[in-house]
Amino acid sequence: MYNDRTHPTPSSRITIDRLTKAFGDVTAVQDATFTTEPGTITGFLGPNGAGKTTTLRMLLGLVRPTSGAATIDGQAYRDLPRPRHTVGAVLESSDAYPGRTARQHLQIESLAAEADAHRIDEVLGLVDLAHAAKRRVGTFSLGMRQRLALATALLCDPPILILDEPTNGLDPEGVRWLRRLLREFADEGRTVLVSSHILAEVAQTVDRVLIMNHGRLIANDTVEHLLAGHDGASLEDVFFDLTDDRQEAIR
Repeated sequence: MYNDRTHPTPSSRITIDRLTKAFGDVTAVQDATFTTEPGTITGFLGPNGAGKTTTLRMLLGLVRPTSGAATIDGQAYRDLPRPRHTVGAVLESSDAYPGRTARQHLQIESLAAEADAHRIDEVLGLVDLAHAAKRRVGTFSLGMRQRLALATALLCDPPILILDEPTNGLDPEGVRWLRRLLREFADEGRTVLVSSHILAEVAQTVDRVLIMNHGRLIANDTVEHLLAGHDGASLEDVFFDLTDDRQEAIR
């Protein structure tokens, strides 16, 4: 599906090393450390305001860390020679100009990213938007905009995908489609880091789980090992056990 890539590729390991970000008196992320490996899907979980999005924004060079480092095979995102050929990212789904068609949006993005023009039709088919290629983005549903954002991230055939709430707006069939897409991507030796609030879906999709709360990383384990330590519990149960302030809030 992705040029028959079956082995881990260069620039496919994410390393977060003692990463900290303070906004004035508020510490959004404190001493976060983890690594994601090629061939895996890592779920990034936490309550609202836990620091997940700030971490992802630091990784993508959108926010400067107060201390620590976020690198891709040892390089900061801003130092990668062609970053979008290494990392495909979706942090927002609504950044496409509403007056352009899906094809026009991807044509502009492919020029900016120096992507091969033939990838436009490939990614439209991959995200099931070929039928809507000539429709203006302003007429798209939220789920369709999510698919277009993913198509944009895939334009340069990158070895890494970083996705923030990618199931937002997708119907159940779309969620199942995305799960299969990410699994195939990882099975080709690529790396997926996905932030989500849908815990049941994460449990079916990911290999490893990171849980952040109040800016601190409080869990980093495989799904199986994490659940094995909580007899009969679901990932949702474990999540609320570990983020006990959230648990207290729902009682």
